Amino acid sequence: MPGAYYISMPDIRKRLVVALGGNAISAADKQGTIDEQFAQVSETAEVLCDAIERGYQLIVTHGNGPQVGNILRRVELARSELYPIPLEVCVADTQAGMGYMIAQCLSNAMNRRNLTCDVTAVVTTVMVDADDPAFQDANKAIGPGLTSAQAESHRVRDGWQVRDEGGGRFRRVVPSPLPRKIIEMPAIERLVDVGQIVVCCGGGGIPVAVDSLGRVRGVAAVIDKDRTTGLLARHLHAPALVILTAVEYACINFGKPNERRLEQISADEAETHLKAGQFGAGSMRPKIETAIDFVRCSPHQDAVAIIAHVNRFADALDGKCGTRIVRE
Repeated sequence: MPGAYYISMPDIRKRLVVALGGNAISAADKQGTIDEQFAQVSETAEVLCDAIERGYQLIVTHGNGPQVGNILRRVELARSELYPIPLEVCVADTQAGMGYMIAQCLSNAMNRRNLTCDVTAVVTTVMVDADDPAFQDANKAIGPGLTSAQAESHRVRDGWQVRDEGGGRFRRVVPSPLPRKIIEMPAIERLVDVGQIVVCCGGGGIPVAVDSLGRVRGVAAVIDKDRTTGLLARHLHAPALVILTAVEYACINFGKPNERRLEQISADEAETHLKAGQFGAGSMRPKIETAIDFVRCSPHQDAVAIIAHVNRFADALDGKCGTRIVRE
């Protein structure tokens, strides 16, 4: 392509692992149709291109909660006509479809800026421990809300664990075990090493475990996306991890008169706030835990984890916004 800017061979110092939150794919105020998702991802792709233009090599992960919820709802509505889809297959289906969507939108955005680089989506399985305590304490809510009668029917017929959300509303809950190994890691490393932009580990990865006969099998669980992203970043020896979400900063005393946003803090300071119960278990807590683990385990002394709003990605890279967690 005449006049195109070609991405040079990768410099590990410019390797950037980026986790996209749900708002980067599905706007909270919309229905979340495929067309709406493509429109939202196209906007997010322009934000990502700001970093690519600066010479960063991106490795992108993403959430899939709303999309898996929609598949489970379709399964429920079509139950009398079609076979059900296991949860781990729902994760695989959404991972492939969303990977295609992100790769296409990012490639189109790059072409508009004369940036030339291959973008590859990798359907990714992640090994978990079959003895993980999470399997004895299912607490990750998935799928649509249920009535009391529906919840009881699923308990009896499907063996679901269901949680009372109050107000006559119930939700299915599943285990959320820790990620232990990214099965496709060798392939991802090879793609990254030759300079490709990779989209992988969607929804935390397809959860699999070794059964009593030594076979690798899918399990009905949801792996936290941020935790898998941290594992990915450590394996790739990336110097920076960015978690893009719907808030500009992590805060302490959130929602209170003395709320204070965190700009740059050490891993030790972050852990102190964590132990004080400052971060919600289903929202900011896994992000902070992932950030702490990443900077402490990184071979880069100046490793940084950033939590920021997706629309301010470039500003966060410049230190103008977002929470930055560093080693010391």
